[in-house]
Amino acid sequence: MSALRPTILFPLFAKVTTLPGIGPRLVKLVEKVAGENIVNVLWHLPFGIVDRRFAPKVGDAPPGKIATLTVEVLAHAPPPPTRTNRGGRAPYRITCGDETGKITLVFFHAHGDYLEKTLPVGEKSVISGKVELFDGRRQMTHPDAIVPLHQIDDVKRVEPVYPLTEGLSPKVLDKAVRAALTKVPVLPEWQDAAYLQRQKWPTWHDAIALAHAPKDEDDLSPLHPARSRLAFDELLSNQLALALVRLKARVRRGRSLSGNGKLRAKVKAALPYALTGAQARSLEEIFADMASESRMLRLLQGDVGSGKTVVALLSMLAAVESGVQAALMAPTEILAQQHFETLKPLCDAAGVRVEVLTGRLKGAARAPIVEDVAAGRVHIVIGTHALFQKDVEFKDLGFAVIDEQHRFGVHQRLELADKGSGTDVLVMTATPIPRTLTLTAYGDMDVSRLDEKPPGRMPVATRLVNVERLDEMVTSVVRAVKNGAKVYWVCPLVEESELIDLAAAEERFAHLKTVLGDKVALIHGKMKAAEKDAAMDSFSSPDGAKVLVATTVIEVGVDVPDATVMIIEHAERFGLAQLHQLRGRVGRGGKSGSCVLLYTGPLTQTAKERLETLRDTEDGFVIAEKDLQLRGGGEVLGTRQSGMPEFKLADLTVHGELLAAARDDAKLIIARDANLETPRGEALRTLLYLFEQDDAVRTLRSG
Repeated sequence: MSALRPTILFPLFAKVTTLPGIGPRLVKLVEKVAGENIVNVLWHLPFGIVDRRFAPKVGDAPPGKIATLTVEVLAHAPPPPTRTNRGGRAPYRITCGDETGKITLVFFHAHGDYLEKTLPVGEKSVISGKVELFDGRRQMTHPDAIVPLHQIDDVKRVEPVYPLTEGLSPKVLDKAVRAALTKVPVLPEWQDAAYLQRQKWPTWHDAIALAHAPKDEDDLSPLHPARSRLAFDELLSNQLALALVRLKARVRRGRSLSGNGKLRAKVKAALPYALTGAQARSLEEIFADMASESRMLRLLQGDVGSGKTVVALLSMLAAVESGVQAALMAPTEILAQQHFETLKPLCDAAGVRVEVLTGRLKGAARAPIVEDVAAGRVHIVIGTHALFQKDVEFKDLGFAVIDEQHRFGVHQRLELADKGSGTDVLVMTATPIPRTLTLTAYGDMDVSRLDEKPPGRMPVATRLVNVERLDEMVTSVVRAVKNGAKVYWVCPLVEESELIDLAAAEERFAHLKTVLGDKVALIHGKMKAAEKDAAMDSFSSPDGAKVLVATTVIEVGVDVPDATVMIIEHAERFGLAQLHQLRGRVGRGGKSGSCVLLYTGPLTQTAKERLETLRDTEDGFVIAEKDLQLRGGGEVLGTRQSGMPEFKLADLTVHGELLAAARDDAKLIIARDANLETPRGEALRTLLYLFEQDDAVRTLRSG
């Protein structure tokens, strides 16, 4: 089989413009709700139904119910040219009927010539819509469907209702989906026959047809056999793809790195506290991986402030003891710089040279560091994605740490590892991820969890306050500053309205400045690097700013131990994980912290539950599970920038058991047929291509 998509799938990957009715104007709207290929339209499942099978005589059509009526067109009554008392034109009315009675069709802003052509007097037509009573007479305003008699079966059915976007009509999308269904080929069965029979699931071909032809509300349930089958297909493609990537990483030889422990002993002696049990356990797991001949690929999950950075440093030192270099990659310059400042004193104590490389380091300042990294004179390099640049070469990179993995794609993590030979990779995240999502995004990794807080971390009291009490909040901030506190004031930043939100941050900054003068600093993503540094330096310094007004640029990893108060404005606009990350910025320096969630009412039920969860617990893993339950898998980490998979058919809040089954099946497949060469293996290759897991199929070919 070639490296290309199988020809049997070609019809499904044709552009949506090949479907009837989708021209240049509508294509953008269809792509917005579904995607650019026919297969994406098939994954766009209905969420509701309209039953148009009820087809009484006109005299028997009850008001308030949707009915499909066969009528004769009796008379047209165009509106008079004058305006009505309300200022608009009177409606266009058409009288229709059958032997049992009459009904008036009402059209506002109508084109008379179009209606005369569509509903000619004396002809029979089929109309469908809600029947109403007006002045004791039956009428139907803007029927949903009007077709000639011979097309009655197209209307008299249960009509699926699809998610739409402004400007896209249900009729257009329904027509496109029905056309897409005619392109569905019969594909070879990739599921295990016994499992399929046990679950009583249809074939893939039948499942797609059934999912788009619901007959009642039960057919819309994610647990319906057709929908469960499609969800399992999607989850199996995800788990099999991860298993293949993992297999390739395992097959590519690593090297044994164990070290003599001398550098680690020096750093432990310099630490002002003992390691927690969770840190010690995670380090044992990491060192065991490093010592083996296979390449390490491990995820270190730890809640905010659980001590991941120290675990990363001790792991990197084990590599340096073994005679190789280590690198730590962070998602932002602020965080890279901060890691450097945290680790440098400890590295100095161990006699290890550490340097920082970010995009802002240019020319004369950059060249000697790059040269020393290439020569092996730098033992540990900390940086942003600038570490990928072609001019950055390592003498011997043996260990790579990637911080806040969900900010990077899988490819970036592989690119950094490829800077060395058989490089061990440790991935860290401070965003606790629910177990189900850990499987779908990091199924190719082993997992260590830091589930204890280091000594000295104080609880953070969390309160919900209505934004109507803003003036009180400002007064209490002034009071807190007088008592020596440092305060974060976070304003939301939502992509769609970046400029408005920046204006909000600047306005809050100006407002607080009138009260506190130069004790207020501002930081946001649009500022130049030097301006951000100046604001952070001022806030970090004991004599500098006491209040930092910020957008969520400070969400990850920013560490100012003296900060004890966190105020989050429009808290209802943030995700739970993000709120938890922000709250974790305070209470770090041995003093207890407080967090105020300023919200604008009235709150939706979901927003209320989200804020109350945050108020009631500080356990990041509990919060992550609640976030998944409230928002569904697709949004928990903001999939667009996270490299997390976004499922179209599977709902992880409902299909958790199917995910576990898919994982087990993928393991079995790899054990029995790692190259997917059996008849089922060939069918599974088709499944991988169907769900656009092309990279996974490529790993089969590249060995």
